[in-house]
Amino acid sequence: MTQQESSMAVLRKNKRVLIASLTGSAIEWFDYFLYGTAAALVFNKVFFPMVDPVIGLILAYLSFSLTFFIRPIGGVIFAQIGDRIGRKKTLVLTLSLMGGATVLIGLLPTYEMIGLWAPALLILMRVIQGIGIGGEWGGALLLAYEYAPEKRKGFFGSIPQAGVTIGMLMATFTVSLMTLLSDEAFLSWGWRIPFLLSAVLVLLGLWIRKGIDETPEFKKVKQAGQLAKTPLRDTLTHHWREVLIAAGLKVVETAPFYIFSTFVVSYATTTLSYQKSQALEAVTLAALVATIMIPLMGLLSDKIGRQRMYAIGVFALGLFILPWFWLLDTGETWGIVLATLIAFGILWAPITAVLGTICSEIFSANVRYTGITLGYQLGAALAGGTAPLIATGLLAKYDGDWTPVACYLMVTVAISLVAIFCASRIKRETAAQAQAQAQKL
Repeated sequence: MTQQESSMAVLRKNKRVLIASLTGSAIEWFDYFLYGTAAALVFNKVFFPMVDPVIGLILAYLSFSLTFFIRPIGGVIFAQIGDRIGRKKTLVLTLSLMGGATVLIGLLPTYEMIGLWAPALLILMRVIQGIGIGGEWGGALLLAYEYAPEKRKGFFGSIPQAGVTIGMLMATFTVSLMTLLSDEAFLSWGWRIPFLLSAVLVLLGLWIRKGIDETPEFKKVKQAGQLAKTPLRDTLTHHWREVLIAAGLKVVETAPFYIFSTFVVSYATTTLSYQKSQALEAVTLAALVATIMIPLMGLLSDKIGRQRMYAIGVFALGLFILPWFWLLDTGETWGIVLATLIAFGILWAPITAVLGTICSEIFSANVRYTGITLGYQLGAALAGGTAPLIATGLLAKYDGDWTPVACYLMVTVAISLVAIFCASRIKRETAAQAQAQAQKL
């Protein structure tokens, strides 16, 4: 059997698992970008019309950012459940909460219909979404990672990561279709359609997830009687170093993502002379390229090593920070397209492709769900939603000079390079301990 045939055989055997892993991630990010657009265009008018338009917009954005504060709570809750009762059952719960709340947003009555109950219900749905999202990533990743053959863990671990850009592309396409409607139709009922259509994705995801078995690694831990009784306490007591390392690894994956995909739009259109369509088209093209690159980089990491792939990606990204700004400064369409394509589409892809797999490898199976979730959520909280705010604040303080923003990005690079160095040391220590134990036996 050739290498290609073997790869195809592995894919055919595990396609249901990979689709189940990908679905939740795609829905999560579809909702993220969809809600962000709706908050900017619709929600201030239909849910917060009782206040000044500017205040209404601020309130709409606050409802959008609410999930960033709720996600860690959901992460702690479902990570513990995942390490005690299993990955599959937990993922059914997280997808039901996350997807159900998304669909219900599309059915909510407006302020005109029920008054203050409308924004209250919107906020409640966002809280439910945040709780579900908090536990979704860790479970989706482990579903792929713990089912993967030993020589395909990098590829399998990259699949749920591709859900980020797939969700982004789906949201962009849907919003583009929505803009074809008249303003009146859009505000009246058009904005609801994407939220309601997500029900198809949710039902498909639930059907696929219910049809798969528990992961082999969790089964082994359960059969051996090694399940953690208090996963959170065990993780914080014995694996706090690994949690910090996972958070450090997340920093350079999440901060540049928000800079290259979100901040670039406002920077290019306000500080520079680009049209909004130019910036959005550049980001969309880069997201499409990243969607293809992520699984390819995951596959390549199985040949050259996950940690090496990550380190190369981070180092290359660090080298491209200054050229990214130089290309944007050209003010030309080719400049913003090339800058975004290289930074977001190519250099960010290998980092995100192997992030989940590296994090999974530094935790033992009995606390893996809790460990990677805590690290992920901590890193996302520190460097995720704050990145565009920090970058915008630095630009304002230094009169549009991008040098401080570049320095900020270089700091994220430095943090993650230290983290990958520490991760490699822990992996070597774990391997040495396993070898010593085997020799005793």
